[in-house]
Amino acid sequence: MEENDKGTQRPDFIQEVGEEAVDAAPCSPCTVLTEQEQAELHSELQKVEEEIQTLSQVLAAKEKQVAEIKRKLGITPLNELKQNLSKGWHDVTTSTAYKKTSETLSQVGQKATTAFSSVGTAITRKLEDVRNTPSFKSFEEKVETLKTKMSPKPSTSDIEEVSDSTPDGEPMIKQPDDTFSPDQQPH
Repeated sequence: MEENDKGTQRPDFIQEVGEEAVDAAPCSPCTVLTEQEQAELHSELQKVEEEIQTLSQVLAAKEKQVAEIKRKLGITPLNELKQNLSKGWHDVTTSTAYKKTSETLSQVGQKATTAFSSVGTAITRKLEDVRNTPSFKSFEEKVETLKTKMSPKPSTSDIEEVSDSTPDGEPMIKQPDDTFSPDQQPH
């Protein structure tokens, strides 16, 4: 088989079919075309190019028609963007992946809430245990004693002022004593 291949070299890769590939591809001996075949291919090529041009013109006309209809309906590019975003968000939120993720995050949130609650309860219990220890009670008594020693005591003059006045600060009028001693009888 190598002997047959020595005369013709095959490329190691196949080029893409497109305008650049057609222009760059050399004519191979096995594809020698007659003048009639070449004329038919040129004719077909011209038809396809004309169809492409016609389709481009039809597409441009349809795009103008769509723009005019949207203008009459009051649909602006911003409205379209909002609508597209809304539809996209709806599509995302109804997707299976979103639902699974949402459920997982919800479960994680519930577990985190439970964990924080447990930690809070444990801390509360521990603080209660510490408060019930003899050393904390002794500390609490010392603070209470210190508080008592530090707080100002009212003077006796303050007490008299308080008893001689009404709640609104007005002085009380002293009533005369109606009781008489036996030698002080009214005349």
